[in-house]
Amino acid sequence: MEKKVIRAALLGFGTVGTGVYKVLEKQKEEMIPKLGSQLEISKILVRNLQKAASKVKNPEILTNNWDDIVNDPEIDIVIELVDARLPLASKNPDIDDLAKGKARLILLNKSDMADPKYTKLWESYFKAKGFFVLQINARTGAGMKAVTGVVNEACKEKIERDRRRGIKNRPIRAMIVGIPNVGKSTFINSYAGKACTKTGNKPGVTKGKQWIKLNKNVELLDTPGILWPKFEDQAVGQKLAISGSIKDDILNITELAMKLADYMSKNYPGTMASRYGIEESDDSVKVLADIAIAKCCLMKGGEPNIDKAASMLIDDFRSLRLGKVTLEQPPQSEEE
Repeated sequence: MEKKVIRAALLGFGTVGTGVYKVLEKQKEEMIPKLGSQLEISKILVRNLQKAASKVKNPEILTNNWDDIVNDPEIDIVIELVDARLPLASKNPDIDDLAKGKARLILLNKSDMADPKYTKLWESYFKAKGFFVLQINARTGAGMKAVTGVVNEACKEKIERDRRRGIKNRPIRAMIVGIPNVGKSTFINSYAGKACTKTGNKPGVTKGKQWIKLNKNVELLDTPGILWPKFEDQAVGQKLAISGSIKDDILNITELAMKLADYMSKNYPGTMASRYGIEESDDSVKVLADIAIAKCCLMKGGEPNIDKAASMLIDDFRSLRLGKVTLEQPPQSEEE
């Protein structure tokens, strides 16, 4: 009887990636009875081919082309998690080109934190582009029961093709992509029903790459949050920073709070007035100063501590104390 082989890819070959490779090679035979299959590393994504060549038995498995990973014929569907509060800013546009020919599912995660009115518009926007779309909250499990059904629907042509070839019960293989802190690990844990990947609140918790077998029908390929959007538009980086997807020490919190104050005044008028008991205006510095005074964030001499007020405004946004706020609207709705 032919031995079943599970083919996996490693994304990154630094300290963690190298260690994973060595362990898998060393314990290859021992893992067969545990997995019921032989695990084979078919591709390793690296930055420096020459440097990595000395670390592997077969240098032909090395690639510095992300395209080689995404276009692996073993992958049936690409599931991309985006933040429902900023679906375009948290989406890597390169994935659309790299994943051509694959079934696509967009998961609008953290939908509980987004404005429902705009989330529905975003759902229609992505569906119009040919994507399958679901609103979910990976943390609470809302919407998660529908994922398997949608994955099966997205891959029905592949399932039917396998059936005609006499291939039965081959699991659907899905690649999970998304930027750091968008909720990939939480999604996988919730979907699988157990803590099979490490999660955390800081960007960049997922360090390696792993296949997770959910059931006999679906296997997931998790990837580290390395698919970072291109910041050609400064506003993209600002939105990501406001939401917490970029570490707070990278960008100036006070400048971000000024941008948020401007956005709230224009798109959610009255929200800050209700929350802080201030008069809103188009002067974001004055708004932050008034928040500082209203909340007794004062420096020596009674001067308003604008930096402290800025941190408070950002934290209130992230903690839903400003309500459900979406930071961007679909292009068609912006034109209306």
